[in-house]
Amino acid sequence: MKLATLDDGSRDGRLLLVSRDLAQAVDAADIAPTLQAAVDHWWSVEADLRSRYDALNRGSLAGAFDFDPDRVMAPLPRAWQWLDGSCFLSHGELMQRAFNLDPIDGVETTPLMYQGAGDDFLGARQDIPLPSEAHGIDFEGEFAVLVDEVPMGCTAEQALGHIRLVLQVNDVSLRALAPREMKTGFGFVQAKSSSSFAPVAVTPDELGDAWRDGRVHLPLKVEWNGQWFGHPHGGAMHFGFHQLIAHAALTRRLTAGTILGSGTVSNADRSVGSACIAERRAIEMIAQGAPATGFMRFGDRVRMEARHSDGSVLFGAIDQRVVQAGAPCA
Repeated sequence: MKLATLDDGSRDGRLLLVSRDLAQAVDAADIAPTLQAAVDHWWSVEADLRSRYDALNRGSLAGAFDFDPDRVMAPLPRAWQWLDGSCFLSHGELMQRAFNLDPIDGVETTPLMYQGAGDDFLGARQDIPLPSEAHGIDFEGEFAVLVDEVPMGCTAEQALGHIRLVLQVNDVSLRALAPREMKTGFGFVQAKSSSSFAPVAVTPDELGDAWRDGRVHLPLKVEWNGQWFGHPHGGAMHFGFHQLIAHAALTRRLTAGTILGSGTVSNADRSVGSACIAERRAIEMIAQGAPATGFMRFGDRVRMEARHSDGSVLFGAIDQRVVQAGAPCA
């Protein structure tokens, strides 16, 4: 299934089912008013949602309308919990080499993860308002999963059964603010503004054979101001999402609606480019002694999309501008 959240003026929006080709949508609020409600009651609503989704794809459903990605919010506009990993080891290795950092003990056996802010996710077409270009504005292309309730001590094998939806993310980062927060051992807070999500969240079966071993085995194509920036492959993820879930649930349960991110998609093969500016700058620092690429400026646009191997649509595209934030609250 493919699900989205219509921006109806409310804080959590209205649940939609979206056709496989992202051409049509239908209201599903009578089954579950919001995506959070659907995940909370997945076992009792899944069959009805799938029945309506199948009818939508057959073209036999009254009430269907053209799907407009400009009219949707993030699939889950706010989450009880947002946990982001760093599961592509080539990205961490580049950062260490570029900045002469000591290796992190156990990085190959224990996932890196931080708890971010999930209270204000952005939709795929919403502008990204930020206060200053001096903060080092960067995009980060990622994949993520959304789970139902996960019990404490859940194993990695059991965790696969708790993954309800797969998502595509732009985890916006402010690089100039990150070093101090990392040194203190607290954060991220200021260095991570609101993350953005592709228009639809999909059940794992929608990925076909691209979903295996708890990973999205597809390239994520990234463009910056209309120019190719990279297409690193999600299959290079060192820890699968099931392992991230088990790591997070070692000492506590995870509430239904928790989202876990992969971290920046990155490949050891540098010819595929990058999914964030910081990585390109690290490559330049290693090769040339100094970065040549600047960070984003107001008015810049970033586009991210992962498609099936046959070119058919999956999550839809993230396509956003960075803009100057408005005046602060009085």
